[in-house]
Amino acid sequence: MRRLAWLVVLTGAVVHGQGPSFDTIVRHGTVIDGSGNPRYDADIGIRNGFIVAIGDLGAATAPVQIEARGLVVAPGFINIHSHASPDALPTAVNMLTQGVTTEIFNADGNGPLDVRRQMETLAAAGLAVNIGGYIGFNAAWQTVVGNADRRPGPEEIERMRALIAEGLAQGAWGVSAGLDYKPGYFARTEEVIRVVDVARPWRTNFTNHDRITPESNYSSRVGVNETVAIGQKAGLVPVVTHMKAQGLEQGTAGAILASMQQATRRGSYTAADAYPYLAGQSGLGALIIPGWAQEGGREAMLTRFADPAQRARIITESEQAMAARFGGPQGVYLPRTQQELTDVMREMNAGAGETILRIIEKGDPGAILRFGIEADLVKILQDPVTSMACDCGASTATRVHPRFYGSFPRVLGRYVREQRIMTWEQAIRKSSALPAATIGLVDRGLIAAGMRADITVFDPNTVIDRATYESPALPSEGIRHVLVNGKVALRDGTATGDKGGVALSRTTNMPSRPTADGNRTLSVKGTASGRRVDINLSQRAGAREATGTLRIDGVEGITRLGVLQITDEWASITAATAGKTVAVTVDLRDPSNAGRPTMVVNVESEQTLMINTLPRNAVTIRR
Repeated sequence: MRRLAWLVVLTGAVVHGQGPSFDTIVRHGTVIDGSGNPRYDADIGIRNGFIVAIGDLGAATAPVQIEARGLVVAPGFINIHSHASPDALPTAVNMLTQGVTTEIFNADGNGPLDVRRQMETLAAAGLAVNIGGYIGFNAAWQTVVGNADRRPGPEEIERMRALIAEGLAQGAWGVSAGLDYKPGYFARTEEVIRVVDVARPWRTNFTNHDRITPESNYSSRVGVNETVAIGQKAGLVPVVTHMKAQGLEQGTAGAILASMQQATRRGSYTAADAYPYLAGQSGLGALIIPGWAQEGGREAMLTRFADPAQRARIITESEQAMAARFGGPQGVYLPRTQQELTDVMREMNAGAGETILRIIEKGDPGAILRFGIEADLVKILQDPVTSMACDCGASTATRVHPRFYGSFPRVLGRYVREQRIMTWEQAIRKSSALPAATIGLVDRGLIAAGMRADITVFDPNTVIDRATYESPALPSEGIRHVLVNGKVALRDGTATGDKGGVALSRTTNMPSRPTADGNRTLSVKGTASGRRVDINLSQRAGAREATGTLRIDGVEGITRLGVLQITDEWASITAATAGKTVAVTVDLRDPSNAGRPTMVVNVESEQTLMINTLPRNAVTIRR
């Protein structure tokens, strides 16, 4: 193979004079890059779906120009807890008008076990946003164990482990669970650990809808502790999904967050996600009807409803759960009929439990369930490891939770501009770089050279949600433009119909991790596959990009470095070249290479230039 010229890269390249051409230029915006660092004014040049230039691009040309003067230019928002409707993904208007460019679904342990086929099927119809999926613990449990409350045997445990491992091999972005939902509810903690620790070599995350049980007096804190313990013991990053302090434990969010921080200090990084509302949405009976009554599925449950003695017990225990978790029947709203449960009780002339059973006997409607107080929500949103995630997804439905149309703009308008509980920079980080790092993304979530051009442009003076529980499908305001892989998906607040989204798959070199925000360095010196490698990069805390040199035979023309991302024994850097972009990942314990050091170089994320095994003493990673 012909040896190409060596390359020396210096940071801070700015285009002046007779500039190059781009596919798209976002001009005159205030950039908040996702890192949490202070904002700055700059133009952004995009080519082939990547960010290739940041700075003064006044002399440059592009067929697509977006004027962003007076607007914030941010990375596209990443929703890591999605319940998207497949038929809505080709348009995803409700998500684009929230600034969302990526959705990760199969949340709460559900979804198909064949993640690869799921992604291929959805992508075939065209995608307005990027998509990815978890592999679901609940789905594996139901497939192998069924709906019964019984103990799985050793062979069944191994079958579930194999399903989880296969899902990860197919590109899943972690293992999700919903231990509050049946039949996953029936799994004991040690059984969950035994199943999901097959994911340990993947260095991924375990995200769980916490199990709230009568045995714990419906304690959120006990549920959070279980999630953290499972993640720790399985060697995964625990993610407390749609975190809350509910019912009887309202007012204790600070203590719950402190327990998570203690877990991180003990060496097991612990994260969370949350949505900016004081009510959730689920099936009416899912979290109210006692677990024993749901065993065996719907038909078995309805048979128990028909038995007078069992019905009486179910009513009593349902009312206890309702009181402890949602403040009683006044905490339940039925969006399909737009009625409070208390109104339906009067119509039926029945108590709360009896009314719920009668409703469920006719179907399984969704319910808005009020659980919390504002003071807890604010503490959760402020915590530095809490990602913004809407527990919603692409949808055309109109009788839903308002979070389907308002979550991300609500954070920006209500909690940043109006209440000032966090800065714009903090809120953007929580919507982009933090969720990206939590699930393992490396080329999205930041505005930096070499990153994918997923970009959201919004008006900080007007951005706000308009959806309410009574009118939940009112679109948000203030999200002006959205680009997905460089294609304009939303222009002047209106969806263009452009399907720029792609299906995203995780590889072994994408660990779940904290965001990198301190001083960090990467050094690689050696020869691999006949190519000379000489990398000496550093990035100081608060800097926008890395500095130093990047020399690799076979890559030439680099004009600007991106952000150096680092965690234990792993580092990644993106950069822009004169014609393309490059991403370099160095992994000192690559599970796909028997734990040996590996370097992967991707050009335009399509062509893998090299996958090399390096001597461990040739690599230094510090943070």
